Amino acid sequence: MHAANLVAHTQSLDHLLQMGPVIPVLTIERLEDAEPIGQALYDGGIRVLEVTLRTECALEVIGLLRQALPDIYLGAGTVLTPEQFQQAEAVGADFVVTPGTTEALYDYGQQSHIPLLPGIATASELMHGWSKGYRRFKFFPAEASGGVAMLKALAGPFPEAIFCPTGGIGTEQLAQYLSLPNVPCVGGSWLTPKDHLQAKDWGAIQLLAEQTLAVYSTAKRFSS
Repeated sequence: MHAANLVAHTQSLDHLLQMGPVIPVLTIERLEDAEPIGQALYDGGIRVLEVTLRTECALEVIGLLRQALPDIYLGAGTVLTPEQFQQAEAVGADFVVTPGTTEALYDYGQQSHIPLLPGIATASELMHGWSKGYRRFKFFPAEASGGVAMLKALAGPFPEAIFCPTGGIGTEQLAQYLSLPNVPCVGGSWLTPKDHLQAKDWGAIQLLAEQTLAVYSTAKRFSS
C-alpha cells in the first residue's frame, strides 16, 4: 500500500514541480499580508507556493490562501515533525517540504494523502530517502551544499532522482540551476524581499515574479 501511495505521490510532485518552475518560499509575519502577497505572485504567473511554518500565523496563512486562491498549489515548508505534517494536512496544504528528513517524517509521508518533498544535502541522505521509496527531493541548503556542481555529480549515480534546490539561490544563479535536466524548478525567497513586504509594495512583487519566469523561459530555451 505504501509503495503504491509513494508512486502516486511522485506523480503528483512531478506535476507540481513542472507547474512551478520557481516556487516562492514565503515566511509571512502578518496574516493580513497573506492574500495580497499570494495574489501578487499569482498575477505574476506563479502557480505553486511554499509557506514556511516559521511564524505563529503560518498555518492560518495556508488556510486563508487555500480559500482565496483555489487554483494555486500550496506547500507547507520547514515541517520538522509528523505533528506539523498532520497540521499542514488539516489546513489544506497540497504538499509538505522539509529542510532535512527524519525516519518519523519518512514514515508519516508514506501513509499521508499528500506528498512529501524531503530535504537532503548529501548522497548518503539521498540513498536513505531512496530506500524509503522517495524519488523527488528538496536539495537544501543548495548553494552551501555544492550547488549546481553537486547536482551534476548526483545525476551520475542517481539518474532518476529529481530535485528542487533551495537555499542561497537568487536570480544570478537561477538560469544555471534550471538548465540542469534533474532540476525542473527552484525554490527561493527573493521574490518577496523584506523591503517590499514592509512597504506593502505588491506591484513590485508581481513584477519580480514576471521577471523571474522570463529567466526560466530563457534557461529552458538555452538547455533544449
